[in-house]
Amino acid sequence: MYNPKSRIATEFIDHEEILDTLRYAKEHQNDIALVNSIIERAGDCKGLSHREAAVLLLCEDQEMIQKMFDQAAKIKQAFYGNRIVMFAPLYLSNYCVNGCVYCPYHKKNTHICRKKLTQEEIVKEVTALQDMGHKRLALETGEDPVNNPIEYVLESIKTIYSIKHKNGAIRRVNVNIAATTVENYRKLKEAGIGTYILFQETYHKENYEKLHPTGPKHNYAYHTEAMDRAMDGGIDDVGIGVLFGLNLYQYDFVGLLMHAEHLEAVHGVGPHTISVPRIRNADDIDAESFENAISDELFQKIVAILRIAVPYTGLIVSTRESQRTREMVIKYGVSQISGGSKTSVGGYAEPETEEENSAQFDVSDNRTLDEVVNWLLRLGYIPSFCTACYREGRTGDRFMSLVKSGQIANCCHPNALMTLKEFAEDYASPETKKLALDLIAKEMDNIPNPKVREVVRKNLHGLDEGLRDFRF
Repeated sequence: MYNPKSRIATEFIDHEEILDTLRYAKEHQNDIALVNSIIERAGDCKGLSHREAAVLLLCEDQEMIQKMFDQAAKIKQAFYGNRIVMFAPLYLSNYCVNGCVYCPYHKKNTHICRKKLTQEEIVKEVTALQDMGHKRLALETGEDPVNNPIEYVLESIKTIYSIKHKNGAIRRVNVNIAATTVENYRKLKEAGIGTYILFQETYHKENYEKLHPTGPKHNYAYHTEAMDRAMDGGIDDVGIGVLFGLNLYQYDFVGLLMHAEHLEAVHGVGPHTISVPRIRNADDIDAESFENAISDELFQKIVAILRIAVPYTGLIVSTRESQRTREMVIKYGVSQISGGSKTSVGGYAEPETEEENSAQFDVSDNRTLDEVVNWLLRLGYIPSFCTACYREGRTGDRFMSLVKSGQIANCCHPNALMTLKEFAEDYASPETKKLALDLIAKEMDNIPNPKVREVVRKNLHGLDEGLRDFRF
């Protein structure tokens, strides 16, 4: 029986409950009165249960779907305004002992170029990222206890935080590494990481085990219960996600929300972020060989319903998606995107040759960070490089309480403007700089607190290191 407070994976991700939920949703997908009532109640910004969200997912009435999109846009505006947080991935190593059938890093792939960055190479990569203007990284590595032990990850984090180049500094390192022990999560916490991210890939246990036939990742329970161990280890913010296309999307959609409900029930705070990647071609991976791919239109609908169901949670979309698709989903829910990304081990400091290709997946959006920022500004968004909350201890339940009360905007909006100003002055092309400064001038009147507005206005001129990423 479904028990969100259980620590056992198969109890908080209950297979029969998911099937029963999908049966219920199928039976009620054309119940317009029910669908409409769910959408209307979502306007309270309290979120939805996995069963209510499933009803919306299966609804095919175009008028109701448009109403979902409208509600999602309102909720996103209420919590996130027009801010879009920017980040970049940094792949440390593609050595891996797992046999994941959808990932080119799988152990049996003998022709992909295997790489592991030295600390000296990390300095070069991070310096290149800083020269673009990045302040926030997502650290990625394959699972290999010999080549990528926790000590290597910890040393790399220390190196990254130590690099000061011109006006650049990485202020937040999120970490996406394999499921590990409570002790190792404590070490990551002590190293000063931001969010710990781990994708479930699929919540369907039988299919999960088929997709991960060998290696430690084959253990469904150990992988699914990783977030509990991370939070037991003191990590406040965790990020979950599935890889759409591996399994039936309806099943994984419900499982994803059940996982979020579980974290809220047990730890008092749900996931800080949810990622929504779709399977892509890679070195020896043909995305078309997977039968459960979802269309752009369905992808947009999934994002919108996630925004309605978990209004307090950041939604992330990477450069797996094209410019067109990213524009679609930003409007209805996504609050964080990557820019200028490389999915290979190295490649920021010096481009890889074809023979050196070590990419985990093909990138669909190949624009530079400046080009992405320029695009967002033209769409009326504020690209934000802010990391102040994490450095000021506004994490976990403290962050969520500010979000739920609506007070987080008093921190995020002025800091987004401050860090956009910093990007404009230090890194932007002349055209992007003008767009940024014009938007900042326009947005100043949207800071409700006159004292904060005056501080921001005063410090938008001649920023010094002590005022960068201002801490409200």
